[in-house]
Amino acid sequence: MRRIAFIKNLAAVAILPAVLLMACSSDNKGSAKSKKKQTYTCSMHPQIVQEAPGTCPICGMDLVPFDKNNAVSFLTLNESQVALANISTVLVGSGDFAASKSLNGRLVVDPEQTTVISSRMQGRIENLYIKELGRKVERGQPLYRIYSEQLAVLQQEFLLAVAQAKQFPEDERFRQIEKAARQKLLLYSRTPAQLDQLISAQKTDPFVIYPAPSGGVVSELMVTEGQYVAEGGGIMRLEGYDKLWVEADAYPADLASITIGQPVTVIIPGWEEQPQNMTIQFINPSYQAGSQLTQVRGSISNPGNHWQPGLQARISIPHRQPGKSLILPVNAVIREGKGLHVWLETAKGRFEPRMIQAGAETEAMIEVLGGLETGDRVVVTGAYLLNSEFILKKGADPMTGHHHQ
Repeated sequence: MRRIAFIKNLAAVAILPAVLLMACSSDNKGSAKSKKKQTYTCSMHPQIVQEAPGTCPICGMDLVPFDKNNAVSFLTLNESQVALANISTVLVGSGDFAASKSLNGRLVVDPEQTTVISSRMQGRIENLYIKELGRKVERGQPLYRIYSEQLAVLQQEFLLAVAQAKQFPEDERFRQIEKAARQKLLLYSRTPAQLDQLISAQKTDPFVIYPAPSGGVVSELMVTEGQYVAEGGGIMRLEGYDKLWVEADAYPADLASITIGQPVTVIIPGWEEQPQNMTIQFINPSYQAGSQLTQVRGSISNPGNHWQPGLQARISIPHRQPGKSLILPVNAVIREGKGLHVWLETAKGRFEPRMIQAGAETEAMIEVLGGLETGDRVVVTGAYLLNSEFILKKGADPMTGHHHQ
């Protein structure tokens, strides 16, 4: 009996360390489970979550700590925090709303007021009277003086033909030769008076001064003084700015409310107090390569060259008559890939995000079709700060799990 008791005691002593070790291991596991792990996220990309400090792989910003177990879907700010964030609110209500689309555009030169000056003969630019861009030119003003050996030869042939026709007045062939020689010089911009002077002086003049065929502004110079040019070679380009085209970019959804002949308003930044009335004259039937943009066009008058080509312009296209609607300031709406949402102040210092469904909008106001009711208090200024604060504290997009109303 003593031997059996001794063996039992010995077995108990041998098993005790293992039992103690298992108990200790179990305690450690429980302690590890109970210990909360710190998580980190990016304030700009809340989908990035990791359990160690670092930088965002998308934007490179430092990750910030947050409590992923915090499931509260609202923010609470005290009075000083509200003041520092410059948070202001407005009560949602209905009001008169006339919807319109705004297209971004630009002022461009009207090709009908563009003149390309080219040389009518081969020769050397002896004198270039306009040597800088931007110079205004009047119709008939001398532009350049050209030296042409070919012109001198034609003048010599003409004088010879005149002499032969005069010496043999009964010979029809000599009269035809004189007529052909005269016609060649007329094609080189020689006037009948100049040909009579040539006959009187009996001396060739290889220089020709060409005047401006129309007025405009020099937009391009293609030659320099002393340069040889071929017949038909470009000399300069003149552009008239008394009338300008207005070209605007339009998406497929915009074209539904745009028609040729439709009256619109053109606003040029810096001259907002001078809106211009315009009629849509052309809609490009094709889209730009690699994009979903096409162009619509009209023209406006520009007395005194008040505006210059290249200025930005905005075309306002009305597409609905005025009426009563639930409206909000545009600044109150946050636009994200999941949709549009606003921040509501549901109690003093308590702010909650709310998904909304929007309709038409203007530059200042947006129509609300769903998600809000009259009397809701919506954050106007500081909405984006609330959005960022929510991401920093919760580590998630405030609209996660929300759907359109």
